[in-house]
Amino acid sequence: MNAPRMPQIHESPPWWRTLPEDFYCQSDGTELDGESPIQVYSTAAADRALRSVLGCAISASLLPKLALQPRLLSDERQAMDFYAALAEQRDADRVFPVPPAVNACAQSPSRWQRWREPAATSLLSFDSPFEPLNPEMTDRYLANRRNRRAEVQLWSHPEGPRPTLIFVHGVVASDYRFNSRFFSLPWFYERGYDIALFTIPFHGSRAERRSLFSGQGLFSGGFSQLAEGMLQSICDLRVLFDYLVARGAPHVGISGLSLGGYLSALMAVVEPRLAFCIPNSPLVAPVDTIRSWQPTRSFMELIQQRSGLSAQDLRRGMAVHSPLSYQPVLNPERVMIIGGAGDRFTPPRFVRLLHAHWPDSYLHWFPGNHLLHFGRQQYLQLMLSFMDSHCQGATLQERGLA
Repeated sequence: MNAPRMPQIHESPPWWRTLPEDFYCQSDGTELDGESPIQVYSTAAADRALRSVLGCAISASLLPKLALQPRLLSDERQAMDFYAALAEQRDADRVFPVPPAVNACAQSPSRWQRWREPAATSLLSFDSPFEPLNPEMTDRYLANRRNRRAEVQLWSHPEGPRPTLIFVHGVVASDYRFNSRFFSLPWFYERGYDIALFTIPFHGSRAERRSLFSGQGLFSGGFSQLAEGMLQSICDLRVLFDYLVARGAPHVGISGLSLGGYLSALMAVVEPRLAFCIPNSPLVAPVDTIRSWQPTRSFMELIQQRSGLSAQDLRRGMAVHSPLSYQPVLNPERVMIIGGAGDRFTPPRFVRLLHAHWPDSYLHWFPGNHLLHFGRQQYLQLMLSFMDSHCQGATLQERGLA
């Protein structure tokens, strides 16, 4: 077990106090704007249209809870005060306690699933040991029974455990096959890595049966439920990490897109044993991100009018689970941040926030948006080299594992 960290003395004000109030609507730009203007600006326009669709789904999920029920607005105000007080302390050990050991069950998939998958696949599941940080949320949060069973698809090499890449999907996009193809995970498997595809709370099999889409439960319970969902994600990822190490994986690293990138970066705050961390288009300031979209911006203004919760109040409350609120326990040189120059779901200014917070991390831009990743082959090759370099300083091919 890792020794507890010594309390940090924070001399600088927290990021949510220094971030400009209008940060959500500031302009974006990267060095690729001049090099690949057609790819950057055309994909940016496409992202603005697509994010409006997701914004409508999020707003529709939040509306019944927050805009139409005054009692729940009062509960949200109290919850944001609770989380804000913890965020002010910037004590990651308090917010992300070490999870207890749990038993994980690995099952073989059906014959049809085995035929479709590119590797020897098993479905790993375990009862999440997560207990809500806010005691007022315990009964309501744990009432989501399907969410209490964590699920991971694990690809293993028959010769035994290999260095392992944990991959964390983005919001809504929990389908294993989609993520496998989009991020060329079979390619990493063929080069010697085991793969663990993690399912975020309230997604996939963890979604309640009444959910209209994968991930709706993160938003349908208000900002407090979203906060606890992020905390549970880290709890369950740490359980998975311990399982992989216990089964013999010599190195374990993590990557993910969007919300998955956010959670990947958070793992660098709590897990010093990570071999590498590669957040892709990470969502690091959720409140400001939502304010940059429509119709969620209008919805946020409605909440502010009805509850008295300002954007700064929400920013402070949600900072409790932002990687910007804590120093990483992982050497920043083991962190590679990837961002799309035309991304307007998580625009470049948000990616730069994380890079500025961890200035020794490596930053790579590609000329595309959140879903159209032009130059993907280049950054996949960079990812592989980065992963290999932090697995005992040699490539898997050099060690005869690929």
